[in-house]
Amino acid sequence: MKAIRVREYGPPEVMRLEEVPDPVPGPGQLLIRVRAAGVNPVETYIRSGMHYRAAGALPYTPGGDAAGVVEAVGDGVRGQAPGDRIYTSATVTGAYAELAVCDATRVHPLPANVSFAQGAAVGVPYATAWRALFQRARAVPGETVLVHGASGGVGIAALQIARAAGLRVTGTAGTPEGIALAQREGAHHAFDHRSPGYLDKAVAANGGRGFDVILEMLSNVNLANDLKALAMGGRVVVIGSRGTVEIDPRDTMARDASIVGMSLFNMPDADRVAVHAALVAGLENGTLRPVVGRELPLSRAPESHVAVMAPGAKGKIVLIP
Repeated sequence: MKAIRVREYGPPEVMRLEEVPDPVPGPGQLLIRVRAAGVNPVETYIRSGMHYRAAGALPYTPGGDAAGVVEAVGDGVRGQAPGDRIYTSATVTGAYAELAVCDATRVHPLPANVSFAQGAAVGVPYATAWRALFQRARAVPGETVLVHGASGGVGIAALQIARAAGLRVTGTAGTPEGIALAQREGAHHAFDHRSPGYLDKAVAANGGRGFDVILEMLSNVNLANDLKALAMGGRVVVIGSRGTVEIDPRDTMARDASIVGMSLFNMPDADRVAVHAALVAGLENGTLRPVVGRELPLSRAPESHVAVMAPGAKGKIVLIP
């Protein structure tokens, strides 16, 4: 099969398309024919050698999110069969490939109304958004939520999930197209996060009251100001950060506020089962509609890693083997 291989940590160009032996599923595993693979920021950190969880020997094939068809079933697998349409939330051998081995517990049914490209946009983005909103922030219907970076993969997922759950949703984006996309995907209000005073405008549009929940994708830039935009008892969920930040702890004291971190690497198995049960239901009934911004061939994986880290996101980037 053809697969992207990383033989040394470094810039995007260390990813190269190679011919490698087809993987074989072991007990409790599935072999997946990959129709689309999702590109996530965490994969750029691992490739560069920055990520603290970048375990495993070189060379390796990147990627955890994929959608496709079950090709073969390992011993002991029940309830899944060749030909099933699926999406993955992790792989054993890497998703940037024509074939991938996955643990059966990390493979989920892909409803017929969802394309493979959309299915590749589910695993990390939608699980992150769902866990951030409900398992970490404990959001409930009627609360207000601010989603930073609302035009990206996680941001769009958060808008759709929060709106369907009865929250009042505000989003931010960095381009007119991103703002329009956020409004189309569930934001009651959307603001340009490059505009001075945008958080004050967002709070004003929220009736002058701070937000109950803020989902923060770039904490090193926004966290100090987020704390000032919280309601009493508000919670900021730190989803992403690219550096350090200085905050005033008194901003948390004044509001009985909480700063909550999260990473999908830390999610217990029981929580993961609950998250993906909810996501599959949302995909089936149409309340969750992954937005694919770009589809690139597997050979352009280096370009995808540049694009996923660039500002101005408009949906998910996926690779097509």
